[in-house]
Amino acid sequence: MSMGEDHVGGASGRTLQEAPGLWRTDLPQHDLSVSGREVVQQRAGVDHEAPLVKHTHPGEEIIYILEGGLEYRVEDQPTRTCHAGDALTVPPGAVRAVRDAGSGKAELACAVKERKPVISLAG
Repeated sequence: MSMGEDHVGGASGRTLQEAPGLWRTDLPQHDLSVSGREVVQQRAGVDHEAPLVKHTHPGEEIIYILEGGLEYRVEDQPTRTCHAGDALTVPPGAVRAVRDAGSGKAELACAVKERKPVISLAG
């Protein structure tokens, strides 16, 4: 959900405002047992006025919707609307975009696996 390329390092608890209506808070980050792999956990928010930003992640993104509803657009898949309590996994490198599917604010928790920049804008 970034407006540019960003690597989120071990700054646990840091909150970043990405764009109007988009934010994320860094949660714990851990190395995995596979060399060169790590899990980066974040809590993110998407307000109704947030722009639809196409982006990618280098590893699998594992998402759990905490509050509200979100519309996910993932390349080569039908658009999916998810609500609090739903979970989904997005393949590494897949172009995706997300927006609020309600009239307020949605929050999600996600983890991305891979030791590379966490997010990149997609064309």
